[in-house]
Amino acid sequence: MKLVSEKQTFSPRDEEATVRLRALVRSASIEATPRQILAAEHLPDLLPEGTCVYVPFLPKGQFSDTLEACQRLLEMGMQPIPHVPARMAESRGQLRDWLSQLDESRVDRLLLIAGDSDAVAGPFADTLAVLESGLLAQFRFHGVGVAAHPDGHPMADRATLTQALSIKREYARTTATRLWVVTQFTFDANVVIEWLQSLGNILEEVPVYIGMAGPTRVKTLIAYAAQCGVGASARVMLRRPGSARLLRAWTPDGMVRALVQYCLDNPDTLLRGIHLFPFGGLRQSAQWIQEHSGSVEDQRGQFHESSVQ
Repeated sequence: MKLVSEKQTFSPRDEEATVRLRALVRSASIEATPRQILAAEHLPDLLPEGTCVYVPFLPKGQFSDTLEACQRLLEMGMQPIPHVPARMAESRGQLRDWLSQLDESRVDRLLLIAGDSDAVAGPFADTLAVLESGLLAQFRFHGVGVAAHPDGHPMADRATLTQALSIKREYARTTATRLWVVTQFTFDANVVIEWLQSLGNILEEVPVYIGMAGPTRVKTLIAYAAQCGVGASARVMLRRPGSARLLRAWTPDGMVRALVQYCLDNPDTLLRGIHLFPFGGLRQSAQWIQEHSGSVEDQRGQFHESSVQ
């Protein structure tokens, strides 16, 4: 198997594919830590106004860091989407307080995740426990995102993960919650496509945003893949980790092209956009977006706005 970034799936002369690729890149969201956001003096020069920026709540971080970063993004005209990790909430009251502070700060959407820590600090072992608590219904968030793992998860099998998505979709339907799915990063479009097809009608009209690594070195990706438990597609690189290969650069170009072709062949797909993990740095990923989005008028503000169900 080859890394998808090493192959071309359609000719750049294909006008429709090129237009779709530029639109997909132009609407890309990106992830940035609170430290990166607060330390970046020229973030608006890197990311156009309205860009959706996911803000992780790191295991050793403080919620106040996430909140401050979200406020900074709002001041700069960005759309913050903070991670809310279920396992890190020490009590029902603490989780309610986090949600209340986000709501009061004009943050109108969030990504609900279990969290990177194996330890459970309070009453919420996973995202389903948060949904069952009824806390989210006490606030008027525009939308709630949940995570998915096309490459598998080190602590749950595929059947369990699929069932969890089904429960979350039912929760969204019964509570009139605007739900979307954003995936963990993967390196192979074939893995993503097989996962999308395996879902059947589980998600129905819930939009899906595919996570992928921004431009960086292969060596860096292997380190992140090991840290995050990314499976099948990472083994492609691990099988041939020669020194020359480790020095090569990864870009998401080929993967995006393959996904665009899939969208053209499957117009009813739930795939609505891409989400970048800037392992090579914010600037490098932002430059990749600028270089591949063409000269069409930017429409970032529509991300997670018109398509979130």
